[in-house]
Formats: sequence, C-alpha cells, structure tokens
Amino acid sequence: MSDNTSHNPAPEPGAYPPVPPAPAADQPAQAAPGAYPPPAQGAYPPPAYGSPAAPTYGAAPGYGSAPSYGAAPGYGYGAPAKTNTLAIVSLIASISSFVILPFIGSIVGVITGHMSLNQLKTSGEQGRGMALAGTIVGWVGLGLSILGIIAAIAFFAFFASVYQYGTYS
Repeated sequence: MSDNTSHNPAPEPGAYPPVPPAPAADQPAQAAPGAYPPPAQGAYPPPAYGSPAAPTYGAAPGYGSAPSYGAAPGYGYGAPAKTNTLAIVSLIASISSFVILPFIGSIVGVITGHMSLNQLKTSGEQGRGMALAGTIVGWVGLGLSILGIIAAIAFFAFFASVYQYGTYS
C-alpha cells in the first residue's frame, strides 16, 4: 500500500522570507544581512611577513630600561651555617620537662638557653629561635612546676587537717 500524497505539504505563502533575485552578471554579489562581507580582490592569500605589502605597526612602546638585580647568589658551594648545640639542648630539655622530667628539664632548658643566647651574640652560628623557645618554655615549665608543688602542699595540708580532726564537712 503506497500513498501518493507527499508527507511534506507545500508551505503556506509568506511562511518563509522571499528569496532575493540573483544579481546580474556585471554586478558584484550583495551579502545577506548579518553575513561577513566578501573578501576584497587580491587580499587572499595575505602578503608574506616582511614583504612591502605587509602592514607595519611600528616599534613597541618603551617603558624605560629593565631593572638590574645584580648577580644571583652562589648556591651550591660553601658550608651551611652551623646551628648552636646548646640551643638544641635547651629546646629538647624544655620540651622534655613537660613529658619526662618536670622540674629538672626546665632548669636545664633555662640554663642552656641563656648560655646559648650569650654564645650566639659572638659566634655567628644559627639557632637563636631555638634558644629563645627553649628559654621561654623552660621558664613556663618552672612556673608550672612551682605552682604544682604549691598546689600539692595545699592539697596534702587540707587532707591532713581533715584526717587529724576527723571532721569532713
């Protein structure tokens, strides 16, 4: 069974814009509205770079001379700066005072920290930050140790007085 009618009915008049008439042979073609204009005669292919027909744009604008930064520092030779040993000992002893030796570690950290700071003024070694940290942490550890000892004495004195008199209220 075949149907002789077409599936695409004829368009209604005015449904599509009218097609402009073809230009005469002696007139140049007109571009449709919104389309790119046709290339000018002789513009394609574009002229080679450096040819007299190529456009010239002039020199780049000058913004002054480039800054001079000097030579790069010499990497790779020379010994690295030495870190003061007492600064390392001070920091380790002060940190260990919070973990292992509460009172003794703080004293060692404070003493070695001050000794290290005095050495660093004249030796040219590195490690001032470690020495300062060891000294500060050592003093904080000493203060907390003293507060802990005072609190322990007060705690035991309170319970000794309660146990001696037998009153707990």
